[in-house]
Amino acid sequence: MSGLVVTSSKGSVRFSVHVQPRASRTEIAGEHGHALKVRLHSPPVDGAANDELIDFLSGKLGVSRRAVRIIGGQSSRAKTVEVDGVSIESIRALIEANRK
Repeated sequence: MSGLVVTSSKGSVRFSVHVQPRASRTEIAGEHGHALKVRLHSPPVDGAANDELIDFLSGKLGVSRRAVRIIGGQSSRAKTVEVDGVSIESIRALIEANRK
């Protein structure tokens, strides 16, 4: 299947995200190693890219903004994201729907 590693615990899932800030548009760009690759239009200044990542993922997964948290890599391109209320299958379906 995919190289993305997704773990589940207590009603939430965790996975790695590799972000590419200052892209021409915000989109899922496949995988980067064991991480989901997301291109973000926002620059990595004053948390703008992190905010956009949370907004983007919450919209794609159909959960509230509050359900999505960056729990590692706040100032890095390599981030760990935790999402409440979704399953591992939801994350895999997101990847498959955006596979190029």
